[in-house]
Amino acid sequence: MTRSAMDTAQGDVRPGWLIAAPMFFLLFWSGGFVFAKLGLQHAEPLTFLALRFAIVVAAMAIAFAVFRPPLPKRASDWVHLAIVGVLMQSFYFGFTYLAFDWDVSAGTVALILAFQPILVAIIAPWSAGERVGSQRWAGLILAMAGTAVVIAARLEIAVPPVAGLVATCLALAAFLAATLWEKRFGQNHHPVTSNLIQFTAGLFAILPFALVFETGRIDLNWEMGLALAYLVICNSLIATSLLLAMIRYGEVARVSALLFLVPPGAAFLAWLILDEAMPPLAWAGMALAAIGVLIATRQRPQNAP
Repeated sequence: MTRSAMDTAQGDVRPGWLIAAPMFFLLFWSGGFVFAKLGLQHAEPLTFLALRFAIVVAAMAIAFAVFRPPLPKRASDWVHLAIVGVLMQSFYFGFTYLAFDWDVSAGTVALILAFQPILVAIIAPWSAGERVGSQRWAGLILAMAGTAVVIAARLEIAVPPVAGLVATCLALAAFLAATLWEKRFGQNHHPVTSNLIQFTAGLFAILPFALVFETGRIDLNWEMGLALAYLVICNSLIATSLLLAMIRYGEVARVSALLFLVPPGAAFLAWLILDEAMPPLAWAGMALAAIGVLIATRQRPQNAP
């Protein structure tokens, strides 16, 4: 029996708020690219991440003291939460921020990270017991094509540095691993508990590298404060929690297909907030990506192949 079948057999109930989760996840996750670029103008990448994680841990520690949520009962649950925290927070965000700092454009980073759903769709059948049908594949490929159009329309003709490209690929690998690990081993923990454990693990994993390899420079100004506030509240707390919840309650490949809208979403927010150019071709690519996601995430009848 697959994990999804076992969950159904055990009577798991999908919460009502999960219906709106994809929309808010895409908004908050896409905005993370814009506000990360804003914050990295005023701090070194790993130092910026360590500060961000420290604020999240402090907020979660206060919430934990107030609400007193239950802690994981098994040691293995602690381990799985910590592993996902390190993969998602330390490695994914760490390598992404390093890629930005090493002069890889946001478009190139987003395009490479957009391969994650395709990789998930290939790996999911044997790692999580899921079957990826022809409809899902068609939607994934169409969404990937639309995302490539958006990025290509905005991409400057320049060869990105090799170190930055390697960092981006490592970020992709970490995101892929975190997604599959959460689907395979994730349990329904209180969000305060899971966030506290995961971000604490992420902080302890990233802090030694920030202390050893960076000077600790931080420019305290309103832009830095705005970037931190957004990344802590909207990106670290809300978006990450929504992502992991969607992974637990839905099929990996279908949830990951939503990530195809992140690059065009980030491009739109960059146009709206940072006044970055948005060529007409990019708008067409956005529409194509949206159609692909709609096809890939559409519910199929129970007996459909």
